[in-house]
Amino acid sequence: MDHLTEKLVALVEPVAEAEGFELVRVRLTGSGKQTLQVMAERPDGTMTAEECASLSRALSPVLELADPISGEYVLEVSSPGIDRPLTRLIDFERWEGYEAKLQLRQMIEGRKRFRGILAGVEEDSICIDLEGEEETALIPFSLLDEAKLVLTDDLVRDSLRAAKESEAASENN
Repeated sequence: MDHLTEKLVALVEPVAEAEGFELVRVRLTGSGKQTLQVMAERPDGTMTAEECASLSRALSPVLELADPISGEYVLEVSSPGIDRPLTRLIDFERWEGYEAKLQLRQMIEGRKRFRGILAGVEEDSICIDLEGEEETALIPFSLLDEAKLVLTDDLVRDSLRAAKESEAASENN
């Protein structure tokens, strides 16, 4: 993580947590007019459009005051979505049993890209069952460049069910 991203996370994370969200990712993209992407979710993995707007309103004055980004930028607050990025070790535990793609910063056994079924976490390594391999592979989290869930029927079905359950629970409170 570069210095600016670390600074942005340090500004954004406390606000997100105070609003009841877990920070999934902070990313600054684009040249010229940049986009500050803040991805967050509730501890149960949900986030509504209204909650995105609420978090955006909470972040705006903090970012305006700190002014960490030179030039113009657009603040974009979103949920991780169904085929979400996996950015924290806990993500690999939560999504155990689902298919994921991993890209590493450096090669392991002659490759940088892996695709398989997540099998949890062991210490600081991601466990993944790769097709054609008998043993579960251990990938050091520190080597991870990018990872995301693969959009499958099971993932869509389970995500929709979780969203409905969360919505029903919030209506009952």
